[in-house]
Parts: sequence; C-alpha cells; structure tokens
Amino acid sequence: MSAVTTNQPLGTPTWIDLGIPDLDRAMAFYGSVFGWEFDVGPEEYGRYTTCLLGGRKVAALMPNPDENATEFWWNVYLATDDLDATVARSAAAGGALLMEPMDIADQGRMAMVRDPSGAQFGLWQGRAHVGCELVNEPNTLLRNDLVTPNPGPARDFYAAVFDFTLDGNDDLPGVDFTFLRRPDGHEIGGIVGDPAASEASWGTLFQVADANAAVAAARANGGTAQDPTDMPYGRTADVTDPFGAKFTVGSPPSGGQG
Repeated sequence: MSAVTTNQPLGTPTWIDLGIPDLDRAMAFYGSVFGWEFDVGPEEYGRYTTCLLGGRKVAALMPNPDENATEFWWNVYLATDDLDATVARSAAAGGALLMEPMDIADQGRMAMVRDPSGAQFGLWQGRAHVGCELVNEPNTLLRNDLVTPNPGPARDFYAAVFDFTLDGNDDLPGVDFTFLRRPDGHEIGGIVGDPAASEASWGTLFQVADANAAVAAARANGGTAQDPTDMPYGRTADVTDPFGAKFTVGSPPSGGQG
C-alpha cells in the first residue's frame, strides 16, 4: 500500500529530509521537479519545512544550521519502535552514535548513526509523525540503497541491528548488490559494493511518472542531471540539485512493473 498511516516495521526507510543553505530556492526546485507543496515551519523549529503531495507528508527541507557547510545530502531515517534499544544494537555492531537520542516535541524520537563503512543514517521512532505518508507513487520515495566501497562490514552491521536477511541479485550481473529484507521478507533496499565510490552513503530514489520529464525540470530549475538510462527495473537518472545534493529519479519500465 502506498499510503502510510502507522509506524513502519523495524529498519524500514520511513522519512527523508534535506538541509540546504537556501530554503526558498530549494522549494522552487523541488516544487518544479516533483509538484510538491510546502508547509514552512516556525523559526523556533529552524523553519523545518514539510513537503506535501496531495496533502500527505512525503519529505522535508530545512535551512542548514551550519552556515559554512559546503556538502548537502538527503538523510534517510530507518524506523524503530524502540530507539534506545536500536541505538544500543547499533553500538554493539560497530556503529558510531553521531546524535544522541532526542525527543522532537510530540512528533517522535530520533538519533543519528554512522555505520562501520562510514555511511550516515537516522533512526526514527514515530509518535504523532509516522514518517512519509505516501510512498511508491510518482513524486514520492521509492527506495534507498547504500553505496559503499566496503560492503562486507555494512552487510554484517545492518543484519545484526535490524535482523535483515541478505540475498544476492542475479538480475544485475557484474554488480555487487545485496538485497536487504526484513524478517517478514519485505525488501527495504540494498547494499551496492562499489570500489570506485569515494565514500559510503545512502542514496534516495524518487519514483516519477516520466524520468525524461523529471530530468528536464531539474535542468530547467538550476539542477544538473544525467540522461536517463534503461535498467531491468525501469528508466532512471541521477540528478543533482542546485546545492549539490544528489538523488535519483526512476519511472517504471514501459511494460509496467511486475
């Protein structure tokens, strides 16, 4: 189901946000690419801005609190129903705690962790805010994959912390790709081993109706993008927003998704 009304199971990507230096420019860019509307938060919450599609929460933007920041990226938050326990499991598995567990008003609790391969991610224990309220539809989050030059420790870490099972992928010959699946068998993403990657990071893939149109909109509004290419799972393109934050857009295969 693409509409989400309750907290996601442990380890499921549940929320994404992006800190950037110019909120107005970011809203103009992402509004043009995805058709999002925006609910700008008050100053006391750092103008944390909810991105909406059809009135449902799909992501957030915020002014980066570090005025000297030069690198920006989409953060992914993995769901947990017991933040403290998941933080403890992360530490035991070799992760580093970057931000201590903290309450976000009545919305939920969060922490930030770095895995042993160097990739950063968030943890979210939802209360009033369950995370993305719409997923797997055009202009919403479709999936997150971890790209790392050192996939072995990453596979061990996520399996230990979230009880994921690890499966290979025969659809992409020559690619070191491991599916991450919850205990119920649901695929939450994957780990890509790429020796050429300069660092480990979680990527964000947004589904779109037309990858070519999304690329054209990104280019027309201050971003850059590769030309879309066809893969077994659909037509995708890597996009960079006006601030250097990278993400991927993907439209289903022309024959429809199986």
